[in-house]
Amino acid sequence: MNPATPPPTPWRQIGLALGPAAVLGLGRFAYGLFVPAMSEDLRWTLAEAGRLTTANGVGYLLGAVLAAAVIRRIGLTATFRAGMILTAMSLAATGLGLLLAARAAAGFGGALTFVAGAALATRLATLTGRLTPVAVYFGGAGGGIAITGGAVPILLNAHADRWAAGWWLLAAAAALATVGSWRAAALAPAPVADADRGERRLSRHWRIAASYLLFGAGYIGYLTFLSAYLADRQAPLPLVCVTWILIGVSAMAAPVLWNRPIAAWPGNRALRLMLLGIATAAALAWLVPTPAGMIASALLFGLAFMMVPAAVTTYIGRTVPPHALSATLGVFTVLFAIGQSAGPWVSGVLADRTGAGTTLTVAALLCALAAALVSGRSLAREKCDGAPVTSAAGGAAPVSGRSALLRRGRCAGPGR
Repeated sequence: MNPATPPPTPWRQIGLALGPAAVLGLGRFAYGLFVPAMSEDLRWTLAEAGRLTTANGVGYLLGAVLAAAVIRRIGLTATFRAGMILTAMSLAATGLGLLLAARAAAGFGGALTFVAGAALATRLATLTGRLTPVAVYFGGAGGGIAITGGAVPILLNAHADRWAAGWWLLAAAAALATVGSWRAAALAPAPVADADRGERRLSRHWRIAASYLLFGAGYIGYLTFLSAYLADRQAPLPLVCVTWILIGVSAMAAPVLWNRPIAAWPGNRALRLMLLGIATAAALAWLVPTPAGMIASALLFGLAFMMVPAAVTTYIGRTVPPHALSATLGVFTVLFAIGQSAGPWVSGVLADRTGAGTTLTVAALLCALAAALVSGRSLAREKCDGAPVTSAAGGAAPVSGRSALLRRGRCAGPGR
């Protein structure tokens, strides 16, 4: 370990997880809690409400496109921190009424932190010899969801005009997360990505890339319009709070459930099961619109949705050489951002004509299609830095400090 790099302690992993807690839990997903109040106060249709999520997605897309270049120029640590600061500022600006611009800025900052943080988490996984830092990192978004789910609905209940104060509350929380993650993001400099190589490698991973795009379009529709769907069904305040808190808490617990399957199951079986779980959760909320059905949907959704990026990041770490890691993560994030930019607006337009439940139907269909696209072949059959890598037992080699040992194992044939 480089002496300039602090040891990868559990506290450091948690500190790094404050990144997705702020830029995703607060900066992106919390908007769904504001949709009913802002729609009432500003007299929006669901399509108009979806525009703000689309603006956030467009900003995220731009950030994903530029992330590799920014990382090359200022490094992973500075990129992570800059995204955190921008996110906190944009949340405050949302409260001032600068809606489209602020949501786009939040998306841009979120992409910088997300891409840089994923690379940092993967490097921590290499230092520790375990996948835990990656799983904990992506599970961190659940903390932000749980906090907002317990506070925002209470603040806005019967007071739709308080939405600005809600955004300022989130800005303060994001500022605290920035401070808490500052030291955790400090890693010694390492070779940064080659964006061109990352893009050229995408053709060999088209199934995973396409499924990630569909997932981006589907899952964000569920989170954006879930509160609107609950409001449409006149759900009581406690159910709204419990639903969102359960999504957040189960997302935080998800690494315990998925860490081993991501590392040990052959092929993309774990990823496929996650996508099917999300599709089932969305369908369940629509087909069984009872408190029990909503709670089951929230638990199932929370246990799966943030582990999809963890599984995809692990897949990239297994099949892409270290010097191209950030670039390839950036390319996949671009596709993800395209999906989550288009998904909410399309779902909102359809929902204005057919009802809020349509957003859940669209989410279920898109994630089911994403699961169908995921290849069941072993990751061992994908090339990695010129040759596919498997363990001696033939399983896919995890991203870990034991990679040198695993590279002594046999290689499978060329990826098809």
